[in-house]
Amino acid sequence: MSDFVFISSVQKELADERKALAEFIANDPLLRRFFVPFLFEDLPASDRRPDGVYLAEVQHAAIYVGLFGKEYGGEDADGLSPTEREFDHATAAGKARLIFVKGEDDAARHPKMRTLIIKAGRQLIRRRFSTVADLRGDLYASLIEYLERTGRLFTKPFDAAACLEASLADLSDEKLRWFLGLARRGRQYPLREETAAADALEHLNLLDAGRPSHAAVLLFGRRPQRFLPASELKCMHFHGTEVRKPIPSYQIYRGTVFDLVDQALDFVLSKINRSVGTRALGPQAPVDYELPREAVAEAIVNAVAHRDYASLISVQVMLFTDRLEVWNPGELHLPLTLEKLAQPHPSLPPNPLVAEPLYLAQYIEKAGSGILDMIRQCAEAGLRPPTFRQDVGCFIQTLWRPVTAEATAEATAEATAEVTAEVRLASVLAGEMTRQELQQALGLRHEEHFRKAYLLPALEADLIEMTIPDKPHSSRQKYRLTGKGRALLTKGGAK
Repeated sequence: MSDFVFISSVQKELADERKALAEFIANDPLLRRFFVPFLFEDLPASDRRPDGVYLAEVQHAAIYVGLFGKEYGGEDADGLSPTEREFDHATAAGKARLIFVKGEDDAARHPKMRTLIIKAGRQLIRRRFSTVADLRGDLYASLIEYLERTGRLFTKPFDAAACLEASLADLSDEKLRWFLGLARRGRQYPLREETAAADALEHLNLLDAGRPSHAAVLLFGRRPQRFLPASELKCMHFHGTEVRKPIPSYQIYRGTVFDLVDQALDFVLSKINRSVGTRALGPQAPVDYELPREAVAEAIVNAVAHRDYASLISVQVMLFTDRLEVWNPGELHLPLTLEKLAQPHPSLPPNPLVAEPLYLAQYIEKAGSGILDMIRQCAEAGLRPPTFRQDVGCFIQTLWRPVTAEATAEATAEATAEVTAEVRLASVLAGEMTRQELQQALGLRHEEHFRKAYLLPALEADLIEMTIPDKPHSSRQKYRLTGKGRALLTKGGAK
């Protein structure tokens, strides 16, 4: 059974483009198996009102294709053009909507068309085109994605498909054992750390005909970016509210999805304001960040777990003086919408084989409550609600930093007064603590990241020292502040 594709109706400005799309769908060997295009002018003469006809056809269609140009079109008694009426009707009817905007310059458009483009952009991803060839290519990609999403084309999901150039030797046994231990302790996962790698991967559905899948490489690869270059994560810190070059602090992180989450979270926490309390209520000084740590972690994990890994775009984490933005290549899939994110909703991970191990390692939850938790955590911290939008092929999460005199002053001071990882480690060290206790106090799950980014720099900076320096790998090894570390913390106000 074929689906009807309604191509926006009576805009004379885009008549050639509309006709070209209808011919393309009708003549393409694959698309014509699934779709029948509809053009308003193909209807025979009738005594029915034109607006009633095209709205009825929108209701009948499975997909609404909106072409937006410079003109707005004739307006009815309510001041709305047929194009806007069609778009609103398709939206209300829950139809799949594909919007294509001709040209990059919006200044020359009719004011109401500019408003309509903005309205559409708040609800879905728009595509811009310059030529008919561009338009055909964009429509083809969108219709194929629709067929895959609705199960009409049966292709193996990206995360389940074999990473063709990778073998089991490209996976790290050490990383897999670390994960199994974490999953067993945190989620009562049945496999033990000494389980053979092939058996563990099979149990996690991470093998495709005996070869590691893309998900296996992302989770446990020795060098995941060797096979999936765009899976790296970019972190940027700007001393203002806009993207400006040169970028004061710019880091590109590589590694497994666990590494990426830990490193990006560390990047953000090391550059936002924090307060260190006293040890009056216990041996460990509490640390509070201006943005809730859990909300920052949730935004980053969402981007890493749910991104479109077939995209050539990397996840980007951008910290401004007024906000944190996390850019995730990909878009929401129905039935999820931007409006529904703030309501209870099911968990619909686009990469379930990546998301499952992240859940087992306690990086995410399964219930679909992550966004709601983020909203609640920001509210409890007295912050503006997080905002979400879709643009340029990305899902963008924004956490708003507090607007205070101190935050304003920070915009000029933070460039030279950023808190380093080793100072953060020293600030949570109370008495003598093991590596595990320090890692837990900092809220870091990944041992290798903790060792490289925190422990070794603190030792090299002479802020902390080993209690058994002659046996650095002793199971009884602990760490304590040096005189230099105590002096630094006393000067900074951490008692």
